[in-house]
Amino acid sequence: PAGHRYNNHNLGVMVFHAVLQNQWTRAQVESLVGAGRVDDLRRRLCSRMSFGTAGLRAPMGAGFSRINDLTVIQSTQGLYSYLCRYFADFSSRGVVVGFDTRGQEESGCSSHRLAKLTAAVLLSRDVPVHLFSSFIPTPYVPYAVKKLGAAAGVMITASHNPKEDNGYKVYWCNGAQITSPHDKEILRCIEEQLEPWSASCWDVGLVDRCSLRTDPLTQINSCYMDELASLCFHRDLNSSSPLKFVHSSFHGVGHAFVQQAFRVFGFPPPIAVPEQKDPDPNFSSVRCPNPEEGESVLVGRVPVSRKTPASCGWKVFTGNELAALLGWWMFFTWKENHSEPADARSIYMLATTVSSKILQAFARIEGFHFEETLPGFKWVGNRIHELSQTGSRVIFSFEESIGFLCGDTVLDKDGVSSAAVVAEMAAYLHNKHLSLSQQLHNIYQTYGYHVSKTSYVVCNDPPTIQRIFSRIRNFDGSGSYPKTCGGVQIVHVRDVTTGYDSSQPDLRSVLPVSRSSHMITFTLQNGIVATLRTSGTEPKIKYYTEFCAVPGQSEVSTLEEELRKVTAALVDEFLEPEKNNLIRRLV
Repeated sequence: PAGHRYNNHNLGVMVFHAVLQNQWTRAQVESLVGAGRVDDLRRRLCSRMSFGTAGLRAPMGAGFSRINDLTVIQSTQGLYSYLCRYFADFSSRGVVVGFDTRGQEESGCSSHRLAKLTAAVLLSRDVPVHLFSSFIPTPYVPYAVKKLGAAAGVMITASHNPKEDNGYKVYWCNGAQITSPHDKEILRCIEEQLEPWSASCWDVGLVDRCSLRTDPLTQINSCYMDELASLCFHRDLNSSSPLKFVHSSFHGVGHAFVQQAFRVFGFPPPIAVPEQKDPDPNFSSVRCPNPEEGESVLVGRVPVSRKTPASCGWKVFTGNELAALLGWWMFFTWKENHSEPADARSIYMLATTVSSKILQAFARIEGFHFEETLPGFKWVGNRIHELSQTGSRVIFSFEESIGFLCGDTVLDKDGVSSAAVVAEMAAYLHNKHLSLSQQLHNIYQTYGYHVSKTSYVVCNDPPTIQRIFSRIRNFDGSGSYPKTCGGVQIVHVRDVTTGYDSSQPDLRSVLPVSRSSHMITFTLQNGIVATLRTSGTEPKIKYYTEFCAVPGQSEVSTLEEELRKVTAALVDEFLEPEKNNLIRRLV
């Protein structure tokens, strides 16, 4: 198209590189050309991926808007250029590279191949690469970055996204995911040099021949498991517990590592779900490999469920409910080892702003610090690092989308350690004749019930999303947000996309402005907090509502009904699903 930043020559050169080097993506392009599918070709070739949640995430396949050999090589060239400018000792520190088992036969893309290409680009410029020799859980990359003193880390994974997707997740030298301005600067460096430097960039065999490539798997696995022991407080009780645990990694890579973690805690290995224990890029037995979907995936992260004797069914805990249990447990075990109440002033718990406020209730009563961050664990990890520089310690962090971090050894969500911690908590409570559900009830009795609802609608048309949020920002005239929701008065509005917060004296949001996505939070007169936001990795508008009751207020059914009404109004009045052709979540 006229005026596009890719001129015909450069576009032709890059298409040539892509189709020449990868027979599968070549076949995809040829098929689209032969079928005359110009719109598909334009979507694939006339736009580039942008850095979203600390890197890239997109479907695998041919095209600059997709994850493939060429776009990974281009991304790594840009990362190399930026790291060279930033670190004087980059050539000695090197980069950690890991991968999961995602793959797509029709495009010839696999996480392992893309990791080798990432390493090849760096090795071709004489940069040491710590490339894991086998698949690993994502937390091993940020852990290795810190342990090995690397300049950065790359993990090839798409987390819980659909099987068609893959990603390029970047970690900074502090072990946390990159944030601005690093993401924007890396993207700028990528766009400055889109043509692959040399044939070596395509050479997946280079990792087997180059002396600058090392394999950190044995060392990192051993060190991680050794440090994991610091989260275990009742090993003797664990080893004698009659409880049995079942674990599924939903066809991901986690099961073998969770088995090791259980052994560290004194448990026998958890029972595997045979159909789901082995890595499978097709995720054959689940509709979507996302534990946020609840029971639908029970046919990376750690969703937890327990058998309910009365109904012979399963209680599937939400991310917010699990956070209440884990937050209580981490503070309980901390108190067992710290007798002075004043010591609590040096510890923190963190949560993303769309997550439950239950940790805030803990902090208010127990005297420790609580802070919120923007959504995404990159913000949590970087805040943990900042606090550690001041001598403070974060003992628990979470995001409601089933992302937990116990302690601060890793600066990203960690399902491996969290699984072992949940098992120890359950064993301890069982010894006290309590179930997880009963303890959750006890927590709510002490700190106040926190009833929440989280869901989403799907919107595959970006202009529609823009119109929806523009309408909300001009609901009652230009620059005027909605004044009620479901008949309940809205007392405060915070819009971190624009930096507006009506609750602040200067009307400026305390949280950083984030213009790359939409997020608006409403505080209602009845105490409900409701947030609408776009996802950085999926075509979704997510909504979060929570009723935070004061301690002693135990009419849960009343709270739930009020929350249900406000949630329904939030979606119907502000998003207008039918009018905007939004797809409601299938439960």
